[in-house]
Amino acid sequence: MEELITIENVVKNDEKGSPILKGISAKVMEGELITIIGPSGSGKSTLLSLLNRMRDPDSGELRFKGTNYLKIDVLELRRKIGMVFQLPTMIQGTVKENLLLGPKLNRKTLTEKEIDQLLEDVALPSTIKNQDARSLSGGQKQRVALARTLANRPEVLLLDEVTASLDPTSSLEIEELIQTLHQQQRKTILWVTHNLKQAKRVGQYTWVIANGEIVEQGPTEEVFEHPQHDITKELIMTSYDQEGESR
Repeated sequence: MEELITIENVVKNDEKGSPILKGISAKVMEGELITIIGPSGSGKSTLLSLLNRMRDPDSGELRFKGTNYLKIDVLELRRKIGMVFQLPTMIQGTVKENLLLGPKLNRKTLTEKEIDQLLEDVALPSTIKNQDARSLSGGQKQRVALARTLANRPEVLLLDEVTASLDPTSSLEIEELIQTLHQQQRKTILWVTHNLKQAKRVGQYTWVIANGEIVEQGPTEEVFEHPQHDITKELIMTSYDQEGESR
């Protein structure tokens, strides 16, 4: 497997100079589905924003396929490493116009067949493409947001709490959809989630971030069944207490 993303001693500080990320190092291999968990405010979303180059680290290095991020055109990098957020923002216009947004920035377009395929990939009917995107339900908007990111044919997909604002049924549908994309397209995925049951269900590998550091990482089953760090143990115990073992 090819090493797609290399994170080497990455530090990111807030506006006051206090560290959010404290020298994080990790590797993302082609085809992996990594779930990222940890307490609120631990730096999980900040890490994703660095990987999508919405922000740059204060020190350390990020590499994509061995090339330093700073040597890659930012729009080109974002096409290769796409990101989907918790709250899907639809631009004014139809679903089709939303899907064409990314390719247009690259001076490209999509055929009707390609648009229909994108919608099929996210389990939406092709008939929806002419609807006003802002009139869709929350679950439908999240599917369109995912399809809009996939329109750029990214090699890596970053997901930041993409089911957190959805009802339980829509959340499970999006979860299953992303698992299908991973299995069928071998898409490399990093998924930040506060839902530990979800992380355990979908992850191949799991990173635990706390106080700006990766305190534990490994195969998901190993992390959940045999946690080594006290923070991981506490997270899992709290999750079971809140949600119940059977959920």
